[in-house]
Amino acid sequence: MSESEPDHHIQTYALTLPDLSGAVPTSAEARAKRRIAALEEELQTMQQERGSKQRKTTYYVSQGREIRRMVVLYTSLEDLIAENDRRHEERPVNNTTEQNRLQRGYITLMQVVPWLHHKLSELDIDDSEEMLKKLKKGADAARSDDTSTLKDLVAAWVNQDFHPSSLLKADDKHSRGFIHDTCGKLLCPAEWDWSDAQVKAGIRDRTSEYIVSENSWPLFLYENYSVDSSNLEEGLFKSKILVKAFKATFTSPSSAREADGDGDGADILENNRRALNQAKVKTCMASIINMRKVRFALSGVTSWRTVDGDFDYKMFWNNTVDFFEDVPGPVAQRKVNQLLEWWTRKIFGRNHRKDLTPEVVSKMSVTALADQRKVMEDAAFDSD
Repeated sequence: MSESEPDHHIQTYALTLPDLSGAVPTSAEARAKRRIAALEEELQTMQQERGSKQRKTTYYVSQGREIRRMVVLYTSLEDLIAENDRRHEERPVNNTTEQNRLQRGYITLMQVVPWLHHKLSELDIDDSEEMLKKLKKGADAARSDDTSTLKDLVAAWVNQDFHPSSLLKADDKHSRGFIHDTCGKLLCPAEWDWSDAQVKAGIRDRTSEYIVSENSWPLFLYENYSVDSSNLEEGLFKSKILVKAFKATFTSPSSAREADGDGDGADILENNRRALNQAKVKTCMASIINMRKVRFALSGVTSWRTVDGDFDYKMFWNNTVDFFEDVPGPVAQRKVNQLLEWWTRKIFGRNHRKDLTPEVVSKMSVTALADQRKVMEDAAFDSD
């Protein structure tokens, strides 16, 4: 093709000038394609955001399940957070008993959900409220599940351990409470003798001489379900039914069968003092909360309520927490520490690694085998 010949493959386009609207004309098909592409991109973004939001919701709900089990039973998370903020801003020297309870609850909350403190500082108010809403949803769901589970299990444990003449039925709570002789004994305040006919009649008739309230420790809290009136602290919070309830809630219902010996779980906690102390705290709070659930399971009340007759569960919770955390002095504190160690050993097991001295290890099979192999190698070398 000569230079003078035109190139028929090269096309020239004349741009149509915009009309009064200022828009350059385009084809309807092209505009539709671009609109569809934009909508598809927007839909994909929405799906990704929905998936991310759902994952966050699932995570928060699952994390929240431990709050009602191990932190607080009635107090709102907002109240715990507000008390910590108040202390940080005001730096108060003197605080009320209730304020101290709130702050202890906040500290325990941070131990159970360690990422929460940072998250509260990072999120704006709307996202924080949404996160707390999801945590509370998980917490309330766990409390409902645990209460329902223990209602059935406690009936089975009472039947197995006490062999009452009238067996408890898992699906019937009307036959429980003080009208049932065994349940009545376990619910009876420690200061009274359930075998006394006058006591039994007074409690059942709800006379003013025998008021069952949160101001008494029920017998089911005591080791072997017996109490020494001259030493009311002896055996308190060491009952078999509490250990079973703890194991059923935090490990599995089947593990509750092994409540007599020490636990066989995380022995390695003994090698990590920080982890062990945290285990003590969690064990303490979890066992406290389970007391409420066990009492409800033994009672004849069919649906949960804060006040059962003259018994206020919220005040019972406060009394129990105060026993562990508001001690009058070092003697009482030592006893509380011993009780927590008992619970930690009961749940997590013993540890004897400190007894593995070089002398003891030298007599064990790994070391013995190594010595035997060395002897064989030496003998083979000498024979050559």
